Amino acid sequence: MPPAKRTAVDAWEALFRAQVSILRDITADFPEPLTIVEYDVLFNLSRLPNHSARPRDLTPLLLLSQPSVSRMIDRLAERGLVTKHPDPDDGRGIMVRLTDDGYELFRRVAAVHSDSIARRFGDRLSEEELRTLITLCDRLRIGGGDSAPA
Repeated sequence: MPPAKRTAVDAWEALFRAQVSILRDITADFPEPLTIVEYDVLFNLSRLPNHSARPRDLTPLLLLSQPSVSRMIDRLAERGLVTKHPDPDDGRGIMVRLTDDGYELFRRVAAVHSDSIARRFGDRLSEEELRTLITLCDRLRIGGGDSAPA
């Protein structure tokens, strides 16, 4: 294997193993009453205009399949954390909106979750290394050289 290819494979393996290890650690002490996957849905809705989205627009932001997103939305709606209502631009579709209770729960969990993240990253990497990590991950995610994050 050519050296550049070997280095690329080694970098992928290092990134993948680091992600698995960190995700296991963070998931193990993730604050109740949300799972990390439920939190991800609420997190993404919280960042969107009006805290609202069509499920098909939310799916690419999540690590879930479309059927799993639909089931997750139903469960969150049953708990009063999101509401579902008709899409005004498509009578056949629905919109999902974060409720006030859902937003408040998200914020409480986010505070604890961010402390956990800060311990795992801030205790191991300098501020400069963290900024470099952000830049490298954004480049890998969006595939550009100096593109801004999406």
